[in-house]
Amino acid sequence: MYTYHTLNNNLRIIIRQNGSPVTHAGLYINVGSRDEQGHDEGMAHFIEHSIFKGTEHRRAWHILNRIDGVGGELNAFTTKEETCIYTSSLSIHLERCLELISDIVFHSTFPEKEIEKEKDVVIEEINSYRDSPADLIYDDFEEYAYEGHPLAHNILGQPRDVRHFTTQRIIDFMAPRYTPDRMVLSIVGGVDLKKCLRLCEKYFDTDDKKLSSTSESSAIVRTAPQYHPFDRTVHRRTHQTHIMVGGLAPSVFDEGKVAFSLLNNILGGPAMNSRLNVAIRERYGFCYTIESQYTPLSDTGLFYIYAGIERDARDQCLELLHGELRRLGDTLLSSQQLQGAKRQYIGQMAINNELSLNEMQSIGKAYLSFDHVDTLEEMQHDIESLNAKEIMNLAHDLFSPSTLSTLTYS
Repeated sequence: MYTYHTLNNNLRIIIRQNGSPVTHAGLYINVGSRDEQGHDEGMAHFIEHSIFKGTEHRRAWHILNRIDGVGGELNAFTTKEETCIYTSSLSIHLERCLELISDIVFHSTFPEKEIEKEKDVVIEEINSYRDSPADLIYDDFEEYAYEGHPLAHNILGQPRDVRHFTTQRIIDFMAPRYTPDRMVLSIVGGVDLKKCLRLCEKYFDTDDKKLSSTSESSAIVRTAPQYHPFDRTVHRRTHQTHIMVGGLAPSVFDEGKVAFSLLNNILGGPAMNSRLNVAIRERYGFCYTIESQYTPLSDTGLFYIYAGIERDARDQCLELLHGELRRLGDTLLSSQQLQGAKRQYIGQMAINNELSLNEMQSIGKAYLSFDHVDTLEEMQHDIESLNAKEIMNLAHDLFSPSTLSTLTYS
């Protein structure tokens, strides 16, 4: 199903062929906001913006027009642990896409004039984010949960730090981190395999010093965070009361990851029949949005239950929410409930992977972490093997009131 290939410079490639006329190609880099220290907070995200502003071969306009000009898309995103630069285009333009990704990642010049303009763009993005409490509450929750650790930092950074970024600081940050041994190139679409591999070797397997893995890159070590349970109320001028309840969850490498993924989906996944949606929105109408999300990282994980509710319904909402957590930790799912939950989750995964862009991103991230990607059939087998007691015990341990945290915007 997947083709794996490693170039001479240790850059890994994963390819999934399908019959689509569209191909998605993304370069995943094992660099995120947790790799920043001190006044470099926000640097990974700023590089994601600035990488499109000029290379040794192109100016900013030529970079943007290279893919947009053939009806494609060039984009990027940054997380706590990864940066991804990706393209979507008709499959006939794959070479154009791969050449451009290689150029902007390894040959960007970060012109000072463009950098100064991009600072204003990023600062406005930060301000816009601060005006959205439904988004900001996630960052504040992580800040309190991981207090004192780089994972507590906002991915976008702070305006005071962004204003002092320079071309040289960007280059110094990238040098030990943006190396091939920390990268995965993920490609999904209607491609000819032999031609695709030749193009990957042409544009990414080079002895250019900018593409050479360094001893410094292998010396970069991430320290595990300590989780600090908390209960805080922050006063903001909002029409709704926003609440978040959450706590520790399994890491990417933890054996309980699959079980907790299913548990999270039962609790507050995207389906309208999730327990929280039925108990709080459908039964009482206390909120428009209530959902549970799970973010596994390389050495830790968090889950978050978010709700935007009526101001006078906070206490009732929290009582109902904790009641659902308690039931999952104290009561075995019936055979019918468990099978129904498995069937629903497997179906959601299949539909999500049906979208080639989603698949390109999910397999790129998985290959970056595990050096292997499970097929849908393998993931289905892992889910089917779960039992009700395993799920109940996990809920009992992780949903204990003593380990949960609560953040309220009121």
